[in-house]
Amino acid sequence: MSRYPVTKTIAEIDFLASFTPSWQAWGDDNWGRAGVVKIGEVARAAGVSSATVSRVLNGKANVDPQLVERVRAAAGRLGYRPNGVARNLRRRSTDLLALIISDVGNPFFTAITRGVEDIARQHGYSVLLCNADEDGVKEGGYLAVAEREQVAGVILSPHNGTADISRLTRAAIPVVTVDRQLVETPTDSVTVQSRQGARAATDHLIDAGWTRPACITGPEDADTALARLEGYFDAVTRHGRSAPIFRHAAYRQQGGRAAVAELLDAPKPPDSFFVANSEMALGALDEFKRRGMKLGHDIGLVMFDDTPWAPLLSPGISVVAQPAYDIGSQAAVLLMDHLSGVTIAAPRQVVLSTTLIVRDSSRRS
Repeated sequence: MSRYPVTKTIAEIDFLASFTPSWQAWGDDNWGRAGVVKIGEVARAAGVSSATVSRVLNGKANVDPQLVERVRAAAGRLGYRPNGVARNLRRRSTDLLALIISDVGNPFFTAITRGVEDIARQHGYSVLLCNADEDGVKEGGYLAVAEREQVAGVILSPHNGTADISRLTRAAIPVVTVDRQLVETPTDSVTVQSRQGARAATDHLIDAGWTRPACITGPEDADTALARLEGYFDAVTRHGRSAPIFRHAAYRQQGGRAAVAELLDAPKPPDSFFVANSEMALGALDEFKRRGMKLGHDIGLVMFDDTPWAPLLSPGISVVAQPAYDIGSQAAVLLMDHLSGVTIAAPRQVVLSTTLIVRDSSRRS
């Protein structure tokens, strides 16, 4: 009988493994080391990620042959032998990616998820979807789970630019961000031209005859919210408008409704709105309806994101469309590079274009 009880979590297996002698793993160079050789040690010796080592040792085909030789050579030098129980548990997550998104209820993130999943499946990976709900604490919890379960890689829509991915970095788990970037720990990222899209939307409102456009944007710690506000500033400044009219709000329906209501109750209310995401725009539409305001006549509206419902309303909603599916698929392609052992000298930033689609909500009648 084993001197240790059988455990159920990978973290516990790793803890016990560090104290379980494995004389086969001790060559002359390793004599006196208190513990077995870990995958992370092999990864460091070979100069690759732990995920690449795992794929080589499990006989996966999609790894560069030169990296296969490096991993095998490093494993041989260190005398690596797999811990049977831990290896069997780890197999459950080796081919698993974690996708941590900001809001599962937002169609924008639904499309990103489809893009990630399609590419992941082509490469033999499954995707674990985690909804951080624009909550930094929940996000941190999911990042901890991803590290503890040793997923192959993570695609993250960070709550803000200071999200802490240090535990993933230490575990050599590659990370790609979508929609927003990390400031303190730069990674590969896929974003869109938020500022340019917001500028085009505001230019359009002014060109259509609206004289007091306002901007409802997201939280002040979200780089997408700041970029879209800057685009709005660019347009109103270029057109010589008076002081900008704007509010920050949560990227939620209630946030949009409250911000719109506050501005419409002001002594000099705006006559049109650029709203920085579709969830806030739903709140704006609720407030317009409550006040009996008709889109395109009493009030103008352009929103970020071309949701499925935007062209179906009457009048249809003008939008700044993002290539959400492509954001997800491009992020997955970048992550596959890491997992196949491609050498990446510096974090890569993919920036995709947006498209202004004009419908009747912003055409002044």
